[in-house]
Amino acid sequence: MGKSDSKLYAGLSYEQTVRKYAQNVSSACMMRLQNWADAEDCFQNTFIKLYQKSPDFKDENHLKAWLLRVAINECKNLLRDSRRHLSLDAALRIPAPSAEDDADLSWALMKLDPDYREVIYLHYAEQMKVREIADVLGKNTNTVKTLLHRGREKLKAIYSGGDGR
Repeated sequence: MGKSDSKLYAGLSYEQTVRKYAQNVSSACMMRLQNWADAEDCFQNTFIKLYQKSPDFKDENHLKAWLLRVAINECKNLLRDSRRHLSLDAALRIPAPSAEDDADLSWALMKLDPDYREVIYLHYAEQMKVREIADVLGKNTNTVKTLLHRGREKLKAIYSGGDGR
């Protein structure tokens, strides 16, 4: 590709970076798109951008935040460009987790609107703080707090048998 493979990202080689953050980026893409093929495309585009742009990062937290922001933007661009609408049918193509409770929770998460699902995923699965989520998504912290609160309420309603709307 023309660039040296010795470039470091927050002290990690490109290969180490991909290995370390592959699950984070893949999960973020899958949570947003609910389609393995599209998620894989966005995953690859995210790491291609990292390689091509070779940005400098203060530390691994900034690297992770940058990767998640690029991945989410890639997903948004794909959805916008293809004018796809997320559906429960797409969610059913996701392999079920091993535990029944996890399967129920995953199903409930997939029923949430993408904005709620995204902030809940980033907060709980990626263990990001509200400020970090706001930075990654380019939203106001109060907006993220509201989305997180409403998302939890909707998730409770869905999980307990309602439709969460």
